[in-house]
Amino acid sequence: MTPPGAPPLPPPVAGAVRAFATDGADAPHARLVALDFDGTLAPLVDDPHAARMAPAARAAVDRLGRVLAGTTTRLALVSGRHLADLAERSEPPVGTFLVGSHGAETGVVTPTGLEAVPLELTADQAEALAALRAGLADAVSGREGAWVQDKPSAAVLHTRLASPADTRAAEDVADAVAERLGLHAMHGKDVVEVAVVETSKGEAVDRLRDVVGQDAGLARTRVLYAGDDTTDETAFAVLGTGDLGIKVGDGETRAAARVPDADVLAAALDLLADLLGHPEA
Repeated sequence: MTPPGAPPLPPPVAGAVRAFATDGADAPHARLVALDFDGTLAPLVDDPHAARMAPAARAAVDRLGRVLAGTTTRLALVSGRHLADLAERSEPPVGTFLVGSHGAETGVVTPTGLEAVPLELTADQAEALAALRAGLADAVSGREGAWVQDKPSAAVLHTRLASPADTRAAEDVADAVAERLGLHAMHGKDVVEVAVVETSKGEAVDRLRDVVGQDAGLARTRVLYAGDDTTDETAFAVLGTGDLGIKVGDGETRAAARVPDADVLAAALDLLADLLGHPEA
């Protein structure tokens, strides 16, 4: 059951979750519950290595993992973090699909640990990544609070702790480096990520939709996606009839529903667990 003391779920969001969980008698669906991590399940923090799920979100995700085991509904975490980092910070339930680096890395959590799909770069991609890392190192040189995170297929400029002036200057350099290398710069909350592998959270969700449907032997897969950042909009954009997008926090969005924070999202996930499983789970 939904935990005592949980924040109230806005009626429109509760109605949308109920609609997502309801099948017609002659039209069963597989389902995918895909959730962003930072800013969605875990509060944004200055040190990315310190990020952990909010307690209510932690409990809701663990409960969903138990409820969904053996069903045609699968759980996924979809993040800009690289795969191993996402697995370490999120500690996901067994059976959870993991998508890291905005879709460039994928894996699944097994009883013995993370089973990842190997990521191999071409020679040209590896050369571009080396040049990208050097360019972003120049972007943060002499700018206090700005730093660069290396990923297997990308480099990320972080500016959460930088001054507004240094942030603008570093972002301008990052954009110029990306343009020179023929790469796309993804702007998020206090980050600019440039990848040498073209992908997006939307593409990753579409791939997972197909995988879940094939595994279940069903023609259709409904998707619930929750996210907070501009990079999550690509996932909201691929949702269609019967799907549900939930925006966490403020800002323009394609999502049909909105909640203010991880605690209210957790209430929505608890309601979903009630509807898809057993209240006592």
